[in-house]
Amino acid sequence: MTVRNDVRKIALIGTGMVGMSFAYCLLNQAICDELVLIDIDKKRAAGEAMDLNHGLAFAQGNMKIYAGSYEDCHDADIVTICAGVAQKPGETRLDLLKRNTAVFKSIVEPVVASGFSGVFLIATNPVDIMARITQKLSGFPKERVIGSGTALDSARLRYLVGEYLNVDPRNVHAYVMGEHGDSEFVPWSQAFLATKPILEICEESDGKITKDMLDGISVDVRDAAYAIIDAKKATYYGIGMALTRICKAILGNENSILTVSACLDGDYGQEEVYAGVPCILNQNGVRSILHLSLTEEEQNKFDFSCNTLRESFNGIGL
Repeated sequence: MTVRNDVRKIALIGTGMVGMSFAYCLLNQAICDELVLIDIDKKRAAGEAMDLNHGLAFAQGNMKIYAGSYEDCHDADIVTICAGVAQKPGETRLDLLKRNTAVFKSIVEPVVASGFSGVFLIATNPVDIMARITQKLSGFPKERVIGSGTALDSARLRYLVGEYLNVDPRNVHAYVMGEHGDSEFVPWSQAFLATKPILEICEESDGKITKDMLDGISVDVRDAAYAIIDAKKATYYGIGMALTRICKAILGNENSILTVSACLDGDYGQEEVYAGVPCILNQNGVRSILHLSLTEEEQNKFDFSCNTLRESFNGIGL
């Protein structure tokens, strides 16, 4: 795939709260030149396009925004899928699987039929499994089908660690790995403040900063979506910004490292499963997966998470 320098185009499928938070963020950051909104509710997509267009006079740059159809995906650089049924209060991401698989069957086929040859970016939960379903249904190379994975979880982690240590979260370098969901985990052995290991900071703090508190933060990160859903019924701003950052890395051919959901091919000892891992992203999608030196305990957690995802996917029968 080659990103066109003249027109950077994104096709967004699904104009619900997640999709439109993403679209609004794209507009505010001037990430692309052309944005097509696609939804089974064509009237809603048209209304959303109209609403966004009315803000163009206040935007950083110009953008062509319109409601369209699957045929409009043919020359897109990225197709982002946010369509699907919503997560219910108390419902795990894995419980969503069967309901959203049927939705994706009706989406991926016409997108591929349009002639689309860019990168699929999946946001619909359970995102790791939906990304693998998209790759299976599309037949695309694995590097060109990615999920938002644990990009948002990692951002939540950095925010909370930054708050705990009273430092700018942008100077916290730490990742959430595995499933975007209940079996995700934080490899604390690979967490740093600038270039200093956070576990080393714990040891030098005379009990002011503890591993127990860090483990509590990892639980808060894991359960953040449930807390937000309980309070306001859905999450959308954070994931909209995460998707925008991923698109920026792809369209800009940045070779940036983000924890997206990628297909593992022997990476971390796992095969044929999508999971959140640090990846180098460029215009072709996943250039490569970054291999962290996990401890035995962390590797066991990663294996458990991958096995959980694999079992769920195998139950679909694709």
